Amino acid sequence: MAGILDSVNQRTQLVGQNRLELLLFKLKGRQRYGINVFKVREVLQCPPLTSMPRLNSFVKGIAHIRGQTISVIDMGLATGGRSISDIENSFIIITEYNRTIQGFLVDSVERIVNLNWESVMPPPQGSGRSNYLTAVTEIDKELIEILDVEKILEEIAPSSTKVSDGLISDSEEMKQELGDRTILIVDDSSVARNQVKRALEAVGLPIVAKKNGKEALDYLVEIGGDCKNSVTEKIGLLISDVEMPEMDGYTLTAEVKSRPKLTDLHVILHTSLSGVFNHAMVEKVGADDFIAKFNPDELAGAVQKWLHAD
Repeated sequence: MAGILDSVNQRTQLVGQNRLELLLFKLKGRQRYGINVFKVREVLQCPPLTSMPRLNSFVKGIAHIRGQTISVIDMGLATGGRSISDIENSFIIITEYNRTIQGFLVDSVERIVNLNWESVMPPPQGSGRSNYLTAVTEIDKELIEILDVEKILEEIAPSSTKVSDGLISDSEEMKQELGDRTILIVDDSSVARNQVKRALEAVGLPIVAKKNGKEALDYLVEIGGDCKNSVTEKIGLLISDVEMPEMDGYTLTAEVKSRPKLTDLHVILHTSLSGVFNHAMVEKVGADDFIAKFNPDELAGAVQKWLHAD
């Protein structure tokens, strides 16, 4: 198990090719789940956990790993299932999401699989708002569920979407820059979409939201068809996640920048992914900016900057 992520640094060339790699794991039962390898720092046999008072009920305890104190979240409980009870024989997946590091307690960790985002689909219709899925895919004739980790973390430690007073005082200038256009946000996580919406609507900016890159591109092409010269006549800015089913944010950006009626649209990539390779990919695909989730002031500041750049 110690070597399962040894080659993760060599895998970054997949980014921008509409490809991803999933680390497969199980909770209680036969169902397999997936998490993007680029979110994963390390996989370990679960070390001894320290209980602390007033922890969230989903937090199994605190682990001391490589000089860091990390909260360990019971992934089974956090997704509405059974608790991971056999801790000594379980594993923790240490991840970095939204500028924080946390461990997820799982029953077993299996292997890494290489996929194309086109084979990763949104959750099925009728799965309900309470589910913890952002996507599903099929591997070896078996359905793999990709969990909405941002939703899990938001339920444990809600993020503030409050924009500082200084930026709110600049909202009239931003609204004037935007005019009668809208801002398009793209994210497969309902939690992430709502965070962005609440932050930007607080400064009075109108929002249109889409769930993945393909849906957003289809929308932009349709809108662009009604514009004389550029889609920027109706859309002031595109804010996109990177990880999304069907078409990722890098591929969406490259498509936007390659189409005459879309190429002038400023693109901000807004993602929980981290790492130097992301900044290289920003330049490669032609995105205008890259922001790690989720800081409402940084987001509003970037929106102000790129609206003013028009």
